[in-house]
Amino acid sequence: MQLKNVIESPCGIRYMLDQLELQSGFARRWLLDSPMMTSSEDIAATYAVLHRFAEFVNRVEPLFINTLNHKLCGLKDIRTTIKNLYNHAVLDDIELFEVKHLAILATDVAQLLAQHGMADVVEIPALDEVITILDPDGMKIATFYIYDSYCAELKDLRSQMRQHPEQQDELLLKASELEDGVHKDLSRQLHPFATAIEQAQLALARIDVNTAKAMQMKQMGLSFPTLAEDGITRYQAMFHPQVKEALASHGRDFQPVDIAFGEQPALITGANMGGKTVVLKTLTLCQLLYQFGFGIPAASAQIAAKDEIHFCIGDEQSVEKGLSSFAAEMKNIDAVIKASRENKRILALIDEPARTTNPTEGAALVTALLKVLENKDLSLVMTTHYDIEPGKARCLRVKGFENGKMDYQLVEVQDGEVPREALNIAQSLGIDSEWIETARNLLETSNRHN
Repeated sequence: MQLKNVIESPCGIRYMLDQLELQSGFARRWLLDSPMMTSSEDIAATYAVLHRFAEFVNRVEPLFINTLNHKLCGLKDIRTTIKNLYNHAVLDDIELFEVKHLAILATDVAQLLAQHGMADVVEIPALDEVITILDPDGMKIATFYIYDSYCAELKDLRSQMRQHPEQQDELLLKASELEDGVHKDLSRQLHPFATAIEQAQLALARIDVNTAKAMQMKQMGLSFPTLAEDGITRYQAMFHPQVKEALASHGRDFQPVDIAFGEQPALITGANMGGKTVVLKTLTLCQLLYQFGFGIPAASAQIAAKDEIHFCIGDEQSVEKGLSSFAAEMKNIDAVIKASRENKRILALIDEPARTTNPTEGAALVTALLKVLENKDLSLVMTTHYDIEPGKARCLRVKGFENGKMDYQLVEVQDGEVPREALNIAQSLGIDSEWIETARNLLETSNRHN
């Protein structure tokens, strides 16, 4: 799975990408094409590089970062030109310019990073010989022209053209033939450097991406995760950056959440508007950020790597397949059950399953789902507002409505009973008092009869 395959996930990964200040379109495409890491070794190596870049952006002057970013703005996608070079094609002036521009850019960026001890972090192949081939006069200007120094005969012809404009057509034809020969010769000389040129382009993309990730960590207060070697994922003060920003725009604070899961199913209960869905979105976001090598929105995080991440959220109609919300939800959960029977490390985050059906059948489906999955080798976090038997699940509850406001902290409880707080929440929102009082009276009458 590539990053571009999950960018539309409702967990908020697109927001994180949109906030990433990448300097080049090629770096963005490279990032979107990057595969989700599942190996702990690959993840550790990726974060080792990001650690160096985080230290780098924290210790150098902002002006230096601006200079580096200005350079990286010049990174272009020249993969077609590189492919032509591999295939022994004769490059035209534009393609030769692209190669020269990249070679000078790579050399400049390498020199900038070397000034601050970063030359060993992302290796940029030396392209001095490429520059010499394409810049025979040593002007170090990122433009390309068939210089007179490439061919003495061509130089003489150009001189004649200036002196004898009446012979322009004849001389132009001869000059064009000589320039074709120069193109062939330059392409032949550059062919052995195709791999180094390709590696330089990728190295510059990695530098752009890691600089942007490091700056994002600094600006958003993200942290470096560690590998959960015992398989239990733990977060302290976890937050959702997009929700946090939205609340801040209204003068409100996001309440961070602590949570641990993995050794057994975790069932989160709480009233509507209790923050359960935000918790699941944040867990999904954090897992994806971890396995694509980003900073994590939490004070600290220990995360277990997974082979597959399933985020099932309700109210998800499938227009293309003609499925209702309930049908689409059932299909997604069915995929989790099938995946749990394979020899894979699975993380399943299921939000309020069967919420759109009647409460009796809904509670039965949720209870049955827990029973089916509780003995499977997967990490499961599920939310519900149904009163159900939790079985082997560890029960967490949103603390709830206290002292006139919601407390979104998760507390461990002994059963899956859902707190009755809908009326209190509605009242705090300023909903019509007659409606709320009528509902409260009906509840009291029903409780007396029961």
